[in-house]
Amino acid sequence: MNFATRHDRLDPRRRSRRGRSAIAALAAAATVLLGNVVLLAEPAHAATLLSQGRPVTASSAEGAGTPAAAAVDGNLNTRWSSTFNDPQWLQVDLGSAADVSQIVLRWESAYATGYRIEVSDDAQNWSQVYSTTTGHGGTETLAVNGNGRYVRFYGTQRVGGYGYSLWEFEVHGTPGSGGPPQGNGTVRVAGGQGSWQLLVNGAPYQVKGLTWGPPATEAAQRLPELRSIGVNTVRTWGTDASSKLLFDAAASNGIRVVAGFWLQPGGGPGSGGCVNYVTDTNYKDTMLGEIRRWTTEYKDNQGVLLWDVGNESVLGMQNCFSGAELEQQRIAYATFVNDAAKAIHAIDPNHPVTSTDAWTGAWPYFTQYSPDLDLLAVNSYGHVCQVKQDWIDGHYTKPYILTEGGPAGEWEVPDDANGVPNEPTDLQKRDGYLQAWNCITAHAGVALGATLFHYGTENDFGAVWFNLTPGGEKRLSYYAVRQAYGGPSGGNTPPVISNMTLSRTTDVPAGGTISVNVGVSDPDGDALTHEFKVGGKYIDNSAALVTTPSSGNGPFTVTVPQRLGVWKLYDYVRDGHGNVGIETRSFRVVAPPVEGTDVARGRPATASSYQQVGNGAPYPPSNVTDGNNTTRWASDWSDPQWVQVDLGQVTSFDRIQLIWESAFARSYRLEVSDDGNAWRPLYSTADGNGDVDDLAVGGTGRYVRLTGTQRGTGFGYSLFEFGIYRR
Repeated sequence: MNFATRHDRLDPRRRSRRGRSAIAALAAAATVLLGNVVLLAEPAHAATLLSQGRPVTASSAEGAGTPAAAAVDGNLNTRWSSTFNDPQWLQVDLGSAADVSQIVLRWESAYATGYRIEVSDDAQNWSQVYSTTTGHGGTETLAVNGNGRYVRFYGTQRVGGYGYSLWEFEVHGTPGSGGPPQGNGTVRVAGGQGSWQLLVNGAPYQVKGLTWGPPATEAAQRLPELRSIGVNTVRTWGTDASSKLLFDAAASNGIRVVAGFWLQPGGGPGSGGCVNYVTDTNYKDTMLGEIRRWTTEYKDNQGVLLWDVGNESVLGMQNCFSGAELEQQRIAYATFVNDAAKAIHAIDPNHPVTSTDAWTGAWPYFTQYSPDLDLLAVNSYGHVCQVKQDWIDGHYTKPYILTEGGPAGEWEVPDDANGVPNEPTDLQKRDGYLQAWNCITAHAGVALGATLFHYGTENDFGAVWFNLTPGGEKRLSYYAVRQAYGGPSGGNTPPVISNMTLSRTTDVPAGGTISVNVGVSDPDGDALTHEFKVGGKYIDNSAALVTTPSSGNGPFTVTVPQRLGVWKLYDYVRDGHGNVGIETRSFRVVAPPVEGTDVARGRPATASSYQQVGNGAPYPPSNVTDGNNTTRWASDWSDPQWVQVDLGQVTSFDRIQLIWESAFARSYRLEVSDDGNAWRPLYSTADGNGDVDDLAVGGTGRYVRLTGTQRGTGFGYSLFEFGIYRR
């Protein structure tokens, strides 16, 4: 049974909706035929159809298959359908003010009995040109008299229990002096030094954006929500065949896209993909071909705002080159960016071109070697308020946009007691977004707006640091962006975490527990739940977060992992209304203390082999008895391998503790000997899992040997400590 079938069986309303759709299809066919008859019977007039193909937005859409754009596409087989409540609206942007003389509403069976038609010059202040409480559905042809750039249908009363559903929303009239722009219209940078503005179809446009993370297939579903909080722009890092879904959905929702072209080595520090821009003509030719291809493909799409060539490559080149060669590569890269800008302009003169980097230090390269860029761009987080002064000090002559910004990043904050970056709190992140926006808008006439980082639903290490909606749940940062962009206020908002303390942070025994106190309040008085997760980013670079057992209602008792190293603990505090507060602290897991004396400490150790070359080598066997949990023995990458300790004389012991590095033994045995030749068995396992093996194994002998017979990884065996204890 597929999901759709199962869903229909569980939801009778959905099943009846499908039946209604079949009936509606027949009704639609009849409406088309009847509509043709009606139109033929109407007197001829000089009015022009102004709305078809124009940008359109709506208060909601029932689903991805019924977007706002379907109401102005000229296709009587596609429709816009709202959610099932009142009021709802649909508005079309004619591109410039026009005299509106006639509205034609072509209804699906879910029509409005009460509605009004309004016009506006700015999409903020509306004038009513028609209203009724006796709408009859079918095709309604309305004679109106108004002037405006925007025309809106505003429904106040539905017939039946469904939403509003229009096959077509036609606006007829006389274009203004400029006429409604055809195709995509133009986006351009206008004005002069210190008084620039971005114009979209001749109207001022301030970029109020977010970087875009979800798949393009989710754009139609998610963009209406972003529009509702004031977002008018999203930014991408790459453009390809899949981008059409995003561009089309953006256009349908009155949103535009900063469309990126990815160039290596993109992404700044730590990124790979080195390219030699001085000599690699094949790569440059290939990328110019791709840039020309997708510019041609999308230049007339109403979702495009501007083109953005490259991301943090000037900075990222420091991972590939150094010295004079680095300088030559940066010059060659900026020259290539200019080639790309010229290629884009030749194909698409109606959209500006920029290039993004991670520091304003890239701007001198673009100023000198990329003169065809229309504006500058920068990614900046904790130091975003310095960008304005950098622009002034650099005597730049082009405006800029912030293409990434938000709270301080991992690379900008001090380390905590465990030596890892101290992540900002939820409150600090909220304030970081507001600060970024305030600093950008304070540079009036130069900074043309921002796409803040990041709108995504990932729920891992980086997502918790930056995502507004990790796992689809809204954080304080989401509502901060809503506030910054002038979205509606009010509604249920997230829990506010004021503090989080751990009973132990630098010496938590492996597999043990810690006590966690969390200070939290909820502005709406909602009942709150807590879920604790742990992340091992600073152990093995894994971004995943895993739920860990917890109990209590505050303070909480939380179980920590077995594996040694610095972990992060995350508390997800939920209010049951789709909101979440997240706070995080680091803790260091250490080997559990063992009673008694480690008789192996400082004693001689030998091994079948040890790694003598490679990063951090050598790794001699003496490291397993030095009492230091950060030094280790590492064997050759083969089976079997062994390491043994000479206790100096026959000695009794009652416990052995093995502290493994990530290259552990799946199968191993422990043996004891009086002379180093004849061995007696102590312990064996074929189910080793690494971390710490704390074994109640007793014996008597001078030599104790660990023999690995099956490795747990493709590497060798690697042991931090081989502790042999006597009470």
